[in-house]
Amino acid sequence: MKQFITLVLSLMTCGLFAQDVAFKKGNFKDYKAGFEKAKANLESGDEWLEKGKAQVLSMVYAANEYSKALEFYLPAQEFNPNNADLNRKVGHAYLYTNTPYKAMPFLKKSLELAGDDAEPFLYFLLGKAYQLEQDFEEAEKSFLRYGTLASDKELEPYKKLNRKHIKESKSGAEIFGMKTRVWVDNVKELNSFYDDIAPSISADGSEIIFNTNKSGNFDIYSAERKNRKWQSLKALNSLNSEGDDVSSSLAYDGQRLLLFKYTDSQSDIYESKLKGTEWSEPKLKMSKVVNTDANETFASYDPQDIKVYFITDGGYGGDKNISFSGKKDMKETFWGKAQSAGQEVNSGFQEGSVYMAADGKTMYFCSQGHTSIGGYDVFVSYRNELGLWGEPINMGYPINTPYDELYFSISANGKKAYFASNRDGGNGGMDIYCATFWGEPKKPTVASEDNLIASIASPIEDTYIPKSVEVTLANSLTVFKGRILDGLLQDPIEAEIKIFDNATGDVYAVMRSNSATGKFLLSLPSGLNYGISVEAEGYLFHSENFNLPEGSAYNMINKDIELKNIDIGSKIALRNVFFDTGKAEVKIDSYPELDRLIQLMTDVPSLKIELSGHTDNVGGDAANQKLSQRRAEAVRAYLVSRSVDGSRVTAMGYGASRPVNSNNTKAGRANNRRTEFEITAN
Repeated sequence: MKQFITLVLSLMTCGLFAQDVAFKKGNFKDYKAGFEKAKANLESGDEWLEKGKAQVLSMVYAANEYSKALEFYLPAQEFNPNNADLNRKVGHAYLYTNTPYKAMPFLKKSLELAGDDAEPFLYFLLGKAYQLEQDFEEAEKSFLRYGTLASDKELEPYKKLNRKHIKESKSGAEIFGMKTRVWVDNVKELNSFYDDIAPSISADGSEIIFNTNKSGNFDIYSAERKNRKWQSLKALNSLNSEGDDVSSSLAYDGQRLLLFKYTDSQSDIYESKLKGTEWSEPKLKMSKVVNTDANETFASYDPQDIKVYFITDGGYGGDKNISFSGKKDMKETFWGKAQSAGQEVNSGFQEGSVYMAADGKTMYFCSQGHTSIGGYDVFVSYRNELGLWGEPINMGYPINTPYDELYFSISANGKKAYFASNRDGGNGGMDIYCATFWGEPKKPTVASEDNLIASIASPIEDTYIPKSVEVTLANSLTVFKGRILDGLLQDPIEAEIKIFDNATGDVYAVMRSNSATGKFLLSLPSGLNYGISVEAEGYLFHSENFNLPEGSAYNMINKDIELKNIDIGSKIALRNVFFDTGKAEVKIDSYPELDRLIQLMTDVPSLKIELSGHTDNVGGDAANQKLSQRRAEAVRAYLVSRSVDGSRVTAMGYGASRPVNSNNTKAGRANNRRTEFEITAN
């Protein structure tokens, strides 16, 4: 022990005079055993360092290799803390782990010990470390110095990266100088000492799915937001296996989840569905035509669930790029061959994750390329009128830093986003962060649940992007949430929810309410007139209408829907039957709704109904009664023209005599103008 203390004191004394202590036997004559072990550790560490360098030059994740190198380097560095070469290697390894902020002390010590004899590559490493400290001027100087001092042979493999880092230093200095309207917080209730990644939130922001490797492998967890805190953290054991299971995208309805799993040393994309309170066993999403021998990893639904966007190894130049595939049938039996999302979003470096916003026009993704300020940054791209993705925009600081920012997802209202980062100040490794976007002050708005029409509110604006570039957050949509219940017993019902484009009659999307809770959650981008049909066996269907003109602001409507049994006396309002003002001709966009009524009468041959027309109190009673009668007869005529037996359908006009809301408001009058049917026999 005395000998070891003497050694440490000797090395500390050497350190005071910045002397480089080489790993030579002559320097450690009395400590042969320790020297031999340190040398062995150096050799093992060097092997892992070289593997890590090869990964970095191939643009492949290398934290595992560098972490293994540190397992050997750190004991050797503890034995001899004053070796310039070893301090450089320790700093080098830390730079490519999830704790890169630990690198700088070792790199500075290496420079101090080596002096003018420092390896040129040390300046490359110092440049990266200065980037992390946001000292972009020193970072650029270091990268330029490396490019000047290194020989052509040494510089060649790092030339592309060195140019990239110089560019990052320039853009970093600009971006960090911009004012922001966003606040970023560490979500401490979700984070651990280990890596916590890939947060994905439901459209209403009430549930989060994320991943942690605190058990040794990545497992999938969930949490619920209550009282402004994430609570009820639990492992989703039905999804977690002995290997890595990584979730990537929670569907907008909160009932489906995309994840990826490793099989035979390569990863494919899977899907699980929420059955009551339990997630189903994951099944391969898409097909082996899409899930190829390459690695397919982080994936995202598009709003209509027709396409899936994902990251694949088989991208442009062999890098991890963004691709997509579309299903060819509703049963998802066949999927199209994967296609690139385009060279605008795919860079010559790695893309790390992708998230499609609920408006269907906005893509958030993480990339090492484009105008990154270091590591992975979050970018946003907008789809143009031709369906192509536009030039990516860096989301700016404090979302992006010179560290890695990955796995970005955003709430439907565009006010909060979640992502993971290994920036300094976290709990350890990758941590989950929340970005809160501050918009301009808004006027209070009142939404009518009866009308179900999106309110117009001032949109949130981002002003933190450099120059005059503006990011428009994904808030041009309406979120419709609630429960499907039995109208008498109030029990939850698992119902099929179909969303239609009323202009064409085409099905926009299909989903189901939860069998255990009856909960449903719909995200409806602006720009369409939507018809929504809720159907369950043994019940009358229910319909809603959302007319969302282009540019409608974000709105959330929370409403329980009570389905009625097919009993005599049950009444249903046909919310998607439309007439021009003062006229009785059924408009074309009413046909999908009426076709659903025809299907009901086909399914229940004994059903007889009365069709009734209703108006508001504007105008004379006689005129209103006549108009309502003509409208009811027009609907009956449509049913009969589609082979419904006329004896099963009667038509009555009630004018303004049976209001369901007050006629004193515009919303009330709109609700009173309706077509209903009542079951008269079954």
